[in-house]
Amino acid sequence: MDIATIIGLLIGFAAVIAGFLLEGGQTSALFSLTALIIVLGGTIGATAVSFNLKDIKKFPVLLAIAFKNQIYDKERLIDRIVDIAVRARRDSLLRLEDSLETIDDDFLRKGLQMIIDRIDTPVLRDVLENDIYYMDERHRAGISIFDTAGGYSPTMGIIGTVVGLINVLGHMESPDTIAPAIAVAFIATLYGIVFANLFWLPIASKLKAKNNDEVLYRSLILEGLLAIQKRENPNFIKEKLQSFLEQKDRSTERVVTKVGVKDQDEVA
Repeated sequence: MDIATIIGLLIGFAAVIAGFLLEGGQTSALFSLTALIIVLGGTIGATAVSFNLKDIKKFPVLLAIAFKNQIYDKERLIDRIVDIAVRARRDSLLRLEDSLETIDDDFLRKGLQMIIDRIDTPVLRDVLENDIYYMDERHRAGISIFDTAGGYSPTMGIIGTVVGLINVLGHMESPDTIAPAIAVAFIATLYGIVFANLFWLPIASKLKAKNNDEVLYRSLILEGLLAIQKRENPNFIKEKLQSFLEQKDRSTERVVTKVGVKDQDEVA
């Protein structure tokens, strides 16, 4: 589980409730089933109209991803790519086929298989860049569901408040109940704003961050695969790929390679 997401949501909602209580309010005053139905139901309905059924079905999966702890260990990935580069120079590209089954990343395995199959560099780059591009597009289409819901939620809150005020004005014969009824009516506005800014939009931002991490991770793989195909020096590959890391995470340790009697860098 992504602890940061859970803690952030808890702190956000707790802060709103705590602030209300500090002003002398009562917890029971914050809960209104009617307002909840109007705001959540209206937001979900308006969002559903904005997308096709195929996109809407992704909602539970996307929500689960927001709470899932996904780790993209770029340092470990660089070490793996450098190790593959060392074996490619020491043996041959065809010998790399023996290690394909040990690679758990589908994108890395696909690219490595294309290298083994002697796919030209321009074609390899085009295919893998397209994979990254369309993955990013699919993710952004899903993220837009939460962005859209975040836009509708405050409006639905206002609609809920207007509905409540219409009900209040229709029962003016009881002046003593007007003030409490108006307070309840404005709960819908509170719900709309809170859900937009503490749930819908933050979840969208979380998914964007996770998408950016995956795009960066795959871009690192792409650069590594192209370097392997060109039979570049593993030390140069490591140095180039470490540009994807923060300065404090970069290693200065060099890779020791043995290619026959002498390194292929020395072969004209």
